[in-house]
Amino acid sequence: MKRLVISLFCGGLFLMAPHCMAAASDDHETSSVFRFSDLSALSIEQLWQQAEKNKSKDGKGLKIGGQSYNTGWGTMARSTLAINMEGSKGELSLLVGMDDDTLPNKGHVNFKVLGDDKVLWESSVMETGDKAKECKVGIDGVRVLLIVSEPVENGYYYNHADWINGEIAYSGKTPEVFALPKEEKYILTPPAPDTPRITGAKVYGVRPNHPFLYKIPCTGKKPLEYSVEGLPEGLKLDSETGIITGKIAQKGDYPVKFSAKNSLGSFERDFTIKCGDKIALTPPMGWNSWNCFAGSVSEKKIRTAAKAMAESGLMDYGYGYINIDDYWTMNPKLPYDKDLNGPERHDDGNINVNKRFKDMKALFDYIHSFGLKGGIYSSPGPYTCGLCVASFDHEFLDAKKFGEWGVDYLKYDTCTYTPDMESSRTRKIDWDKTNLDKVLEKFPKLRTDVAPFALMDYALRTSADRDIVFSLCQYGGADVWKWGDLVGGSCWRTTGDISDRWCCLRYIWSRQRELYPYAGPGHWNDPDMLVIGPLGWGTVRPSRLTPSEQYTHFTLWSMLCSPLLLGCDLSQLDDFTLNIFCNHEVLEVNQDPLGNQAKMIMTTSYKSDGAALELWSKSMEDGSTVVGFFDVREAYEPSAKEVRIPWQKLIGADKPSRVRDLWRQKDVDIAEGSDCVVAPLPAHGVQLLRIWK
Repeated sequence: MKRLVISLFCGGLFLMAPHCMAAASDDHETSSVFRFSDLSALSIEQLWQQAEKNKSKDGKGLKIGGQSYNTGWGTMARSTLAINMEGSKGELSLLVGMDDDTLPNKGHVNFKVLGDDKVLWESSVMETGDKAKECKVGIDGVRVLLIVSEPVENGYYYNHADWINGEIAYSGKTPEVFALPKEEKYILTPPAPDTPRITGAKVYGVRPNHPFLYKIPCTGKKPLEYSVEGLPEGLKLDSETGIITGKIAQKGDYPVKFSAKNSLGSFERDFTIKCGDKIALTPPMGWNSWNCFAGSVSEKKIRTAAKAMAESGLMDYGYGYINIDDYWTMNPKLPYDKDLNGPERHDDGNINVNKRFKDMKALFDYIHSFGLKGGIYSSPGPYTCGLCVASFDHEFLDAKKFGEWGVDYLKYDTCTYTPDMESSRTRKIDWDKTNLDKVLEKFPKLRTDVAPFALMDYALRTSADRDIVFSLCQYGGADVWKWGDLVGGSCWRTTGDISDRWCCLRYIWSRQRELYPYAGPGHWNDPDMLVIGPLGWGTVRPSRLTPSEQYTHFTLWSMLCSPLLLGCDLSQLDDFTLNIFCNHEVLEVNQDPLGNQAKMIMTTSYKSDGAALELWSKSMEDGSTVVGFFDVREAYEPSAKEVRIPWQKLIGADKPSRVRDLWRQKDVDIAEGSDCVVAPLPAHGVQLLRIWK
């Protein structure tokens, strides 16, 4: 029987990562001690940031149950250390426990030792304040040894899990830390043609009589000349820039036709403007300052990012937001940073910006001048996560000011808000005018979770006088996906913060599997921002994800209909990073008007199938199906084998009429009577196909 074989060779050169090696592998017998204290922090996989040597995750001395320790690793569960024992003889010994720097009643972790997938030792659930537990376990004949701390209740927040005085007394081959092969960057997508090609979403939402701002995204050799057929009354087009501005008075759907031409050719595309109650009809695409600059953000850096967004070509693919995260207001809690010191608010109650930002109205005007939109950050509490001034008791004043500045996006972070604050309000709130009761009819026990977001939604609708995408950032608490749209949420976080580590990516990924019913036009699940390219939360450095992991990250987020908010330094983009961000066929998966979030449809096992794959699928507006094949094998599992998958399982038909490799932007030959055979993927790599029946 003939088969379709999908080639997955990526052209990358694979080398062993020297920083993850505990010691050279020897063939001679030896009797020695393998000490965890000799390892690199990068040897330990964990969800957020990296392990701390001889310190807790808060940077303090290691302390468990009141007892201090000098030697060990402070980790953030889930954390994993994988060691290749190659069947040597030996004994593992270490102490484990929750660090005392974890907030009381917050941390709950189970420590495990596994040998070749069998549990050799388990701590049971440990809490903050518990005395350290001793682990001593024989590991004779074990090939793969795993030391794991698993969060039990609350994802990874507060789970500061310590490994103390870890060592392996062994005889035989020297233990070695498993690590993925080091990859060279590789480029899959061919360059865009010089002829015009209009990209981006096919639909755009705006509310009546609110400012309209849209830049027609188009690749091709500049200069370009733009035109629009059927533009509704109240809007005008700048034919040189492709920027459409104005206001639409009447609700309705307005079909238009975009055109762009240059000296080499022309391109036309149908587009629909929907004037009504919903905005964010496709997931927002843009940039956020946090994963790059964190607390060092400034007006200068935001202006640089806006200019880079325009000049890099990202706007030609539909990226449209430049969002300021935390640290733009005053921070009275940091007296040593003079730029952040000063009155929290003006005498009239309006919020005061810090010295890094001079004129917010001028800044947003500058962002808008490129055809971009601008976003901002606040919290329903009195302070933000970074302890800068936030919006509690000033929601309507802040919403009005956001509108005056020209804000188009608000990330509203639940930090520092507690229900007992409500009694301290100085401004009376007419809760009946909010959407709070609408939520409480369905979820009567969620008032404290819902109220602050319902209030800001009401403030934005009545005080801002413009469309503002409302992003709820409360980390997936209280099943926000079930009620987020009822309080005006355009999108909502589904998990804690992302970091550029594979295990964090996998954790967030796993939390999206059951959320597909809650996503659609105007309301999107948000698994957090992208960690691709040069980033670092204040000190810019390359992403710790391998090139293949970065392709996988972008692919899955596109399939999940997640907001695509870049977190990197836009002024330092290389060809590899731009290649990932600027594939219009992959972006079309994210921006499809149908708005279907992908589902996981099947898995394969390394033990039974020779490859560990997850298959995710989503249906598109034109009737096609997009399928992502994701390699999820562990570092200690060898190279994968090819996997044969019947077309029936993928598309419900015996044979497709067309198969398109989206990353490589080329059709794939289909053999008569074939199955889909996925050739071995690179470690943590991806294949993305669009299939027509």
